[in-house]
Amino acid sequence: MSDDPEGGLGAAMFLGALQGLTEFLPVSSSGHLVLFQQFFEIGTDHVLFDLVLHLGTLIPVLYFYREHVLLLIKDPLVGKGPFKEREGVKLLALLVAASIPTAIIGLTFEDLFESLFSRPAALTVTFAITGCLLMASGIWDRSDKKVALTIPLAVVLGIAQGFAITPGISRSGTTIAVALMLGMEREVAARFSFLMSVPAILGAVILKFKDADFSAIDGVQLGVGGLTALVTGYLALVLLVRLVKSGMFKNFAWYCWGAAIVAGVLAFAA
Repeated sequence: MSDDPEGGLGAAMFLGALQGLTEFLPVSSSGHLVLFQQFFEIGTDHVLFDLVLHLGTLIPVLYFYREHVLLLIKDPLVGKGPFKEREGVKLLALLVAASIPTAIIGLTFEDLFESLFSRPAALTVTFAITGCLLMASGIWDRSDKKVALTIPLAVVLGIAQGFAITPGISRSGTTIAVALMLGMEREVAARFSFLMSVPAILGAVILKFKDADFSAIDGVQLGVGGLTALVTGYLALVLLVRLVKSGMFKNFAWYCWGAAIVAGVLAFAA
């Protein structure tokens, strides 16, 4: 545990807020944690702390889209009408189709992604890529086409989400940007992006759970970090959905390019 409880709680709160805000805003939560976690000392296992933060940001998605989550649970079991025609069954099939390529990419390139977490210099490139994707989504926004979400389109979004595991590549930014450029309606693009995040986050938590060191636990820090991530995550989720609907989503490109410059300066100064 940390020798400075107050300092440890401050670090847990800051990192929790950072995770909550950047998990949903299209600026890469993993990239920001790589940048800032090196400056803070927490008194609990880092792997376990990261898992708690991710679970903290999972709850806002489940609550915000609770009607669709309940539909996913109820429709396959007690829904009315032909099984394949039920709305919840269709949505479940789309999420499964998106999750398969995400899981394949994540498991295949796990070691590579892990190595990038220890190389902040790589963020100079990945933050810049996120910025370019966001700006491209504004230039080539085809959301007015209102293209229907199909299995092939879900697979494409799942592939995009898989590569967004890379620190500095925003998961929400990548999936929503790709969806808009492919012609999906803005609200549908945002909703499917965040529903896609549920199995992705749960899968990552399950994979990393075995690496957590439960002998180095500070329950207070875990609670503070997780709760802060939950509250700030919900606020960020509400804000981003509004920005996507209003067409201001692309403006985060400027922030990402600024983050790329900061990452480069920090890497050069190290």
